[in-house]
Amino acid sequence: MPRTKKAAAAAAEVKEVKQVKEEVKAEAVEAVEAPAKKPAAKKAPAKKAAAKTEKVEAKAEAKAKAEVIIEYGAQVSVDEIVKNAQLTVGEDKQISKIYVKPEESMAYIVVGDDTVAMPVYFVVE
Repeated sequence: MPRTKKAAAAAAEVKEVKQVKEEVKAEAVEAVEAPAKKPAAKKAPAKKAAAKTEKVEAKAEAKAKAEVIIEYGAQVSVDEIVKNAQLTVGEDKQISKIYVKPEESMAYIVVGDDTVAMPVYFVVE
């Protein structure tokens, strides 16, 4: 059952990050719209809002770095899957999506119009 608590905590953290991102977007829109409505002489508040937006984005970025584990009888880290996928397709290629199918122990990597299959080895811990 501890994994359920971890999953719930991770879901709550993701939800919090989404809320922070929405707040940042709202503040950014306000910062962009505010100078258009006010005289050009008052540019200092826009800089202050931009600085605050950057701080909030940095905070959201820091919170977004949660460890994600896929469990299907055993465990594998998402970071490990991404790292192995990049090694599989080559460092010079940009991965657009990775589909993980634990029931098949496979990951399907999408690079442009191509799909590459990669085995995923779940580790029992």
